[in-house]
Amino acid sequence: MKIAIAQIDLVVGDLAGNARRILEAARQAQAAGAQLLVTPELALSGYPPEDLVLRQGFCEACLDTLHGLARELGGITVVVGHPDVVGEHRYNAASVLQDGRILTTYHKHKLPNHTVFDEVRYFTPGTTACVFELNGVKIGLNICADIWETAPARLAREAGAELLLVLNASPYHMNKQVSREDVVRQRARENGLAVVYCNLVGGQDELVFDGASFAVDAAGNLTHRFGFFEEALGFVELDGPMPVAGEIVPEPPLEALVYRALCLGVKDYVEKNGFPGIELGLSGGIDSALTLAIAVDALGPQRVHAVMMPSQFTADMSREDAREMARTLKVRYSEIPIKPIYDAFLNSLADEFKDLPFDTTEENIQARIRGTLLMALSNKYGTIVLTTGNKSELAVGYATLYGDMAGGFGVLKDIPKTFVYRLAHYRNGLSPVIPQRVITRAPSAELRANQTDQDSLPPYDVLDGIMEAYVERDLCPEEIVGLGFRREDVQRVVTLIDRNEYKRRQAPVGVRVTPRGFGKDRRYPITNRYHPKF
Repeated sequence: MKIAIAQIDLVVGDLAGNARRILEAARQAQAAGAQLLVTPELALSGYPPEDLVLRQGFCEACLDTLHGLARELGGITVVVGHPDVVGEHRYNAASVLQDGRILTTYHKHKLPNHTVFDEVRYFTPGTTACVFELNGVKIGLNICADIWETAPARLAREAGAELLLVLNASPYHMNKQVSREDVVRQRARENGLAVVYCNLVGGQDELVFDGASFAVDAAGNLTHRFGFFEEALGFVELDGPMPVAGEIVPEPPLEALVYRALCLGVKDYVEKNGFPGIELGLSGGIDSALTLAIAVDALGPQRVHAVMMPSQFTADMSREDAREMARTLKVRYSEIPIKPIYDAFLNSLADEFKDLPFDTTEENIQARIRGTLLMALSNKYGTIVLTTGNKSELAVGYATLYGDMAGGFGVLKDIPKTFVYRLAHYRNGLSPVIPQRVITRAPSAELRANQTDQDSLPPYDVLDGIMEAYVERDLCPEEIVGLGFRREDVQRVVTLIDRNEYKRRQAPVGVRVTPRGFGKDRRYPITNRYHPKF
């Protein structure tokens, strides 16, 4: 028997479009000689559908579409993920479509309620196994989080399963594939079952799904792995219930995976939301340079507009490097000097600011002028503004509300500053697009004379280490000091992180690539009088 894996990019809420993609995959699989096609978790609705599944009309439309899809299929069995409703209960389900009908339906047992997942809000857990027979092989079903626990796979085996299919919408974060494969190997060995793991690919708001579907034999040996961050129709040949060893796509280096995640996240957010292109403030610094490279690789140069907005504090090298990069990447490039606008602001505020010194107020005015100009271009052309700030800056509030935080999508929102440099080196290793001077010069917001980031922040390797421990691992300050960081640095960074929750809550959505980003998986109160002790 030959099993096809539909590692496809679907759109939340596009029921007709998703059904059409599944039908196309089924016909291609059938033409290639496959008898069975597996789709990702909640493929019909898209994942995650979130509060859409609380609407009765949406669930009814999903089931109507499922029945319509079943009637279109013939000659191949298809396992489709979808929301299901039985009485007063909603389920995360997978149905087996065969010969124009729904043969059987499985309800997901383990509903994750951590990090970015909140399925307990929407679904009732299933309790029974689901096994069907095809070409003499008894096949069990699991859905995503089921495979991370022992019981669902064991129940499938006890119900007679000889092979386990797992439908997944497992979002990417760094080093995720190793964990997935380790868990699946363990389930395979525990139960003496081969496992075929089908994963979603594509971007959905802050989540990005990497595909990398795979199969293991009953001893836990990897027999197949398909591509990362790309659609694929993969095939697994079986000898009885056991997969015959096939292609194993090597896992790329971490920088390559993260870069692909960012490109796919940008591409799908822009295209699925119907924007014709993007606006981007190109400052001559490392963050905007990397963001521009990602935007061009994701969308092509013809859909990217880079805007340099120099002030009296902008260095000549910043202008030169911005122009060089725009020429190299062949994007539309504009320069809009902001000094006349800035002077007009200061003239308007002269009476209010009389005898007061220059401080962050005047710095923020410059950032807000730039944000206003970019949003004006966005409004006029229907494009979306990509913000260029990184996770380190967002953590400590080194960003201006309604200024450099103004925009529709934060490409580097979950990328620490130290990793920004790693990605820049990686991208230049493919072809040199970021001027070397941008990478080697000291980072600066250029909002006052002779400014560098380290005037007001610890070195980025220190900041990022403390941030990772406090934000991603939830370590307390004393534990972070115990890792070797200076107490004064820990106190400074932790205080800034806690103080700037209100800013992060107003930041645009952006691609999540770490185990814990500043998004739906980290929810702290803005009004909060608890502060850790030092």
